[in-house]
Amino acid sequence: MEVSEGDRRSSLASWRDWASERLWSHLLGVFPPSLPLPCIMAVRLMKRCTCLLREATRLVPTVAPVGRLRLAGVSCKTLTSSVSSPSSGSLTELLGKEQVFTPYPEHQEVDFLIEKASRPEQLLELLGADHSLHHNHAALILIRLSYLLSEKPKEKALLAEDARFQRLVKLVDSQITSVWHGTLVKLLRSLYTLVLPQISKELQSVEQEVRWRLRRLKYKHLVFLAESCASFMKEQHSKELLAELLMHLERRWTEISDSRTLVTLMTMAGHLSESLMNHLEDKCLELVEQFGPDELRKVLVTLAAQSRRSVPLLRAISYHLVQKPFPMTKGMLLDLAYAYGKLSFHQTQVSQRLAADLLPFIPSMTPGEVARCAKSFAFLKWLNLPLFEAFTQHLLSRVQDVSLSHVCSVLLAFARLNFHPEQEEDQFFSMVHEKLDSALGSLEPALQVDLVWALCVLQHVHETELHTVLHPGLHVRFLESKSPKDQSTFQKLVHINTTALLEHPEYKGPFLPASAVAPISSPSNKKMTPLQKELQETLKALLGNTDKGSLEVATQYGWVLDAEVLLDADGHFLPLRNFVAPHLAQPVGNQPLPPGAKRIAFLRWEFPNFNSRSKDLLGRFVLARRHVLAAGFLVVDVPYYEWLDLKSEWQKSAYLKDKMRKAMAEELAK
Repeated sequence: MEVSEGDRRSSLASWRDWASERLWSHLLGVFPPSLPLPCIMAVRLMKRCTCLLREATRLVPTVAPVGRLRLAGVSCKTLTSSVSSPSSGSLTELLGKEQVFTPYPEHQEVDFLIEKASRPEQLLELLGADHSLHHNHAALILIRLSYLLSEKPKEKALLAEDARFQRLVKLVDSQITSVWHGTLVKLLRSLYTLVLPQISKELQSVEQEVRWRLRRLKYKHLVFLAESCASFMKEQHSKELLAELLMHLERRWTEISDSRTLVTLMTMAGHLSESLMNHLEDKCLELVEQFGPDELRKVLVTLAAQSRRSVPLLRAISYHLVQKPFPMTKGMLLDLAYAYGKLSFHQTQVSQRLAADLLPFIPSMTPGEVARCAKSFAFLKWLNLPLFEAFTQHLLSRVQDVSLSHVCSVLLAFARLNFHPEQEEDQFFSMVHEKLDSALGSLEPALQVDLVWALCVLQHVHETELHTVLHPGLHVRFLESKSPKDQSTFQKLVHINTTALLEHPEYKGPFLPASAVAPISSPSNKKMTPLQKELQETLKALLGNTDKGSLEVATQYGWVLDAEVLLDADGHFLPLRNFVAPHLAQPVGNQPLPPGAKRIAFLRWEFPNFNSRSKDLLGRFVLARRHVLAAGFLVVDVPYYEWLDLKSEWQKSAYLKDKMRKAMAEELAK
């Protein structure tokens, strides 16, 4: 039986009257008139009112075949029982029931046409065809257009001038309030991709709609915005939208339940908000057991890119990398080595695994990957001899493919770790000099200094290379600069100058001017290490008189001695100030050393001065020791691992005396 429009309206009005009457009768009967309204009961009342009003607006009346009114998914009996029940459980059950009717229309023919379109023209033709376009289709057409033109900038420019495209954008703008949430966030990304002008009214309208809906969007939609639109927001100067998006991501961070969402946020939005990144690191510690090798890699690379040395998180990731036999590709291993090296996080078992797993991949690596890997392990201070020997042989086998930048990275890595190839050392350094001879002078001045300094550490520097960097035209700019980086570069120039003076007698100049190599006094407020403090106290007690020795001796060679003493042939202390001291920029004495007398330099070696898990000094400190020996000193080494075993003052004093006797005995034995 067909129902007329008048009957339909009458049924609708009857339903509204019935719902209103039931609602108000329930509200008025909640409390007895004689009782006051407590606050807690008022809150409960408002809660119920809100639930009932929300449900009333969601119920859609339809006409049954027999002419009776039917509610969508909820019968009158259910609503009546829910209203009359004093418990809130029935309301919760009512609201949780799935509705029969959904706001999303069924898949139509136009949806298939949009999905299958392969050319922008096919999409623009849909506007003029006799298709029933609902409020979401215009937005879907724009999204598909941006996908088809994602890598076609010329066609984007032509599309912007098309009248049909302009009409499409205006249509979307007029229907923006009825576009679904998921489509809305994709629409914003599409408009950014299509490079709409920043002042475009339609773009600003979509941005404003997104801002209004941020509170109602699902967390996955917020993550999508952060992943795909954050960079555009910064470029488009949509700072307010970006700030609100980050605020909502931070407030609702506990909604993160999967590792992909967490890793995506850390990668795409973590660097934009310090507080958000702190929450993400906490969540990462909670979910790290669920991570696969690729997710662990992404987290580590993200931390490295932001220079965030989160020790608890790094320890947790290291534990899972060691304990779980993840199958890892060459790219993963290279990224992990880079991240650990960039963050200077030394974990022995991780370094061992990375070196062991990388070794089989060496033949398939490019020279650039070899250089990158060597640099990462140099930052880690981890010298794996088989791995570095494989690096050397691989580069020699592909000399034609090795560029100057690759040589620079590998050479600096070898110098940092003081690695000398056991096999084919001459061939390797011949290749290095061949690459540098024709191009050294054309490099940046700081890089020139670094490379020649590395060759000095490895004892393979040539006179022409010394001449290139010691020329006055190069070192003047570093001498006059006050920046820490330039001062560090000039300090390396002083070491190169010392190498030329002490280890290359055939080199005739130029040298650095005497005024340039004068030692700079260290700041008085510089904090002393425990080893340094204990060593100085023990030496003061051992010497007794300040004339018998000096502490913290700054030399013209660019190195600072922890202490200096002068012993005669019988092993007795001599007053330092009475005798010439060529290692000082400004000598204090004029008497020559007595026959058989020797200068002794005390050099302490802290934990950071060594390769990781090794008693081998890093290249910089090997160069320092070599220069001190070449300057005519006997060296007393005081490494941290020996000093830690000494408990009493007597043991420490006896240790230093024994070291001096051994140094004198070795010199006499020569």
